[in-house]
Amino acid sequence: MTVGVPRRRVLALAAGAGLSGCGFQPVYMPTASGAAGPAQRELAAVHVAIIPDRPGQLLRQALQDRLEMGSSGVAQRYELTVSYWIAGEGIAIQENDIATRIRETGNANWTLVAQDVGRTKLTTGFARALDALNITDSQYFGLDLENESLQRRMAGAIADQIAMQLAMYFRKRAAASG
Repeated sequence: MTVGVPRRRVLALAAGAGLSGCGFQPVYMPTASGAAGPAQRELAAVHVAIIPDRPGQLLRQALQDRLEMGSSGVAQRYELTVSYWIAGEGIAIQENDIATRIRETGNANWTLVAQDVGRTKLTTGFARALDALNITDSQYFGLDLENESLQRRMAGAIADQIAMQLAMYFRKRAAASG
């Protein structure tokens, strides 16, 4: 161990050197000039179509936050359509058949199409998130707030998955083209 160099730092440098040898690069890595990388540029050009209902609105907002990443004024070249639904089931059932905990599963099928004349389908995918909600004898307003919070968390988790899948698609496409 080198005197004066913390062990954590040496381990981090060794791990970084090992990863660079296998060709690892962060998905959102900028170009050598510091400009946005291929994945980030392409994600900013994705328009998210309207997703119906309140959970769909939350998912659309979460997707827009993740895809734009601070970029504004980028021409929209792609459209992302998402079919989103949430299913719930009681998982903590009392003797009187009343559920005290509900597990909700958010599912999203998505399709990315080019905004060209033929509306070329580029790629599709699926994302899923699980969360749960306790149902207590609290006020209805409190339960409504808890459900809204659950739907926001689920939308965020699904948006993270979709954004990563799209970033990987754009990254592979950029590597294949050049």
